Amino acid sequence: MNFDVVIKGRIVLPNEVIDGEIGILGGKIKIIERTQGTLNGVQMIDASEQIIFPGVIDGHVHAFSNPEEGLIATTSAAAAGGVTTIIDMPYDLPNPVNNIETFLKKVDLVDKEAVVDTCLWGTIAKENGAEAIDDLAEAGACAFKMSTFETDSYRFPRISDVDIMKAMSKLKEHDLVAAFHAENDEMIVDLIDEFQKNGKVYPKAHMESRPPVTETTAVLKLMELSHWADAKLHIVHVSHPRTISLIQQFKKQGVKVTAETCYPYLLLSVEDLEKFGPKAKNNPPLRYEEDVQGLWEQLLNEEIDFITTDHAPWKNEQKERGADNIFLAASGMPGLDIIVPLMYDAAVQKHGMSLEQFAKIMSQNVADIYGIPNKGRIEVGYDADFTIIDPLKPYVIEEKNLHSNSKLTPFDGVQVNCSIAKTIIRGVTVFDGKEISVGPGFGKFVPGKAYKGSRLEI
Repeated sequence: MNFDVVIKGRIVLPNEVIDGEIGILGGKIKIIERTQGTLNGVQMIDASEQIIFPGVIDGHVHAFSNPEEGLIATTSAAAAGGVTTIIDMPYDLPNPVNNIETFLKKVDLVDKEAVVDTCLWGTIAKENGAEAIDDLAEAGACAFKMSTFETDSYRFPRISDVDIMKAMSKLKEHDLVAAFHAENDEMIVDLIDEFQKNGKVYPKAHMESRPPVTETTAVLKLMELSHWADAKLHIVHVSHPRTISLIQQFKKQGVKVTAETCYPYLLLSVEDLEKFGPKAKNNPPLRYEEDVQGLWEQLLNEEIDFITTDHAPWKNEQKERGADNIFLAASGMPGLDIIVPLMYDAAVQKHGMSLEQFAKIMSQNVADIYGIPNKGRIEVGYDADFTIIDPLKPYVIEEKNLHSNSKLTPFDGVQVNCSIAKTIIRGVTVFDGKEISVGPGFGKFVPGKAYKGSRLEI
């Protein structure tokens, strides 16, 4: 048989690593050989000196929180960063994705503008929003994001316990995940007010006004609600190891709870918030170095399910307005360009994580938890999505070269001891280590498992 593409090299399968080759036909993995030199293809890719991972999936991306970013810049950053699929958050400006009309418009935009494959989150309105879940789930939302902290009463509201229970019950019917930004709104609002009244507006005050108890108390409540609703719960951007310890306790009780952390919580500490100021501000905040080490121990022990960017691309002026008062700066930082090499360098090369575990925390577990069809593994029948890493080619991160419109990162000038050799989506090389070779519209909308329609059959 003559394949469209054949890739040979070190291949990371779900439970083992082999030196073999992959035959690709029609954008799918048709065969995996444990030897090399037996398959023929129209295109032959030799990745012998590199490592072939399943395409990385970033489950936490904000393409439209800043309308100046959008899908083209976001997904271009993903392609260049080795990310083959993103799941874009629903807290868009000017309107959140909490109704079917807004959702379908966004689906159309994905098919016109995305460079990489894209799944979409749904959310619910501040009050009585659960009634929209059926339509959004059946239209292809892969999961639903809600919050216990109010960033904006319309776009990013705090959801009441009553409406959380209604949403969880409804999501259980669709076997979809209820995911939460989990911070204690009442405590944080009071602390920020107190800090500003007392003129405590230095960078570290952002962390001090959001102490770990504001995360753990919110998570505890959500896990108890999840227990009684018998619903799947996911906690996004966990910043503290005690939160993970509590999650493990509830897992042992049978609660269906999973958790992610983000690359900044593993690679930065509150000292970097002091050093970089608004550039290193995110929610929840960076923690102490001992907390960072605690998260690493839990990650290596497979107590954290996956890692995301929480890609939040702000412009200079949105960050710099907090130069003299950290509370005025926008929260979040970009990451799609850099998460894969940063995490490979830190997890595999420095902490000794196995290649199989790295594949799970960067791809497989995301696809499994959210039920993303045909993604997350190198297996026959799956999409031919691959992130190929060169472990011997270092490069220096330069924020001016980020594909995101946000040219701000505290990792500017950091040397990473690996690089992205190729990003391949459905058998097509979309990034060759230097240039992006496809345009807007190559990426496709990937519906969630509750989708009622024909796209899953394509």
